Amino acid sequence: MQAQTGAGEGPAYTLLPGSTPLLVSVPHCGRELPEALQGRLVPRALGVEDTDWYLERLYAFVVERGAGLLLPRYSRYLIDLNRPPDDTPMYAGQNNTGLCPRTFFTGEPLYRPGCEPDAAEQAQRVERHWRPYHAALESELQRLRQLHGHAVLLDAHSIRSELPWLFEGTLPHLNLGTAGGSSCAPSLREAVWAACAGGAYGCVIDERFKGGYITRRHGQPQQGVHAVQLEMCWRAYMDEAAVAWSDASAAQVRPLLERLVDTLAQWRPA
Repeated sequence: MQAQTGAGEGPAYTLLPGSTPLLVSVPHCGRELPEALQGRLVPRALGVEDTDWYLERLYAFVVERGAGLLLPRYSRYLIDLNRPPDDTPMYAGQNNTGLCPRTFFTGEPLYRPGCEPDAAEQAQRVERHWRPYHAALESELQRLRQLHGHAVLLDAHSIRSELPWLFEGTLPHLNLGTAGGSSCAPSLREAVWAACAGGAYGCVIDERFKGGYITRRHGQPQQGVHAVQLEMCWRAYMDEAAVAWSDASAAQVRPLLERLVDTLAQWRPA
């Protein structure tokens, strides 16, 4: 296990290195908020409702199967690790939350009036929290590439099934993203689709969620690094209404996730 410490604020992430070509990144499962930030947020924000809930628990099995696992400590309300450091919108022309989010996924403000971070504070958060996570991600992917000849990244996310401020209607259970096919080899995209589609869970690929910054930045198949994002609806593994873990739902979806993880870990470039 490796942990990175930033500016006296405790570990920025936990990295559990694996022995297969696969690394699983879970950039939005962190729930902590620095004490100095808490008083600037509206009370509702302290519940960190836009967390990718319980994914560190759901994906814990990947370590037993030889994959690496990278987990952040802090909430996306501090900094969003799946956004570019220059804060370019991920989905142009649509509602987005930014690098240092100022709104909930429902569109209401996160901060008390006048308490939003300025450009200098945003840059400081990038240095203290964003860069360490991405340095660890890059370093581990390169280690795997050198060891195996290639590396595979699964960027794991989850979200509420309906969020009208962000998208219309109800999302399918499983939303795969490969940046329109550019973040991984075509054969891996096909294998991932075969592992996830056609069963009890609705599945799409490269639709509303095509892959965020991590998938787009680190998925460089021409350099031997292949990336896939999975945005999974909470209802696939949780009691979504209660925002609570569900043993029954998690047990039901786990065989599919195991099949996906094994597919990613066992795939080899042609």
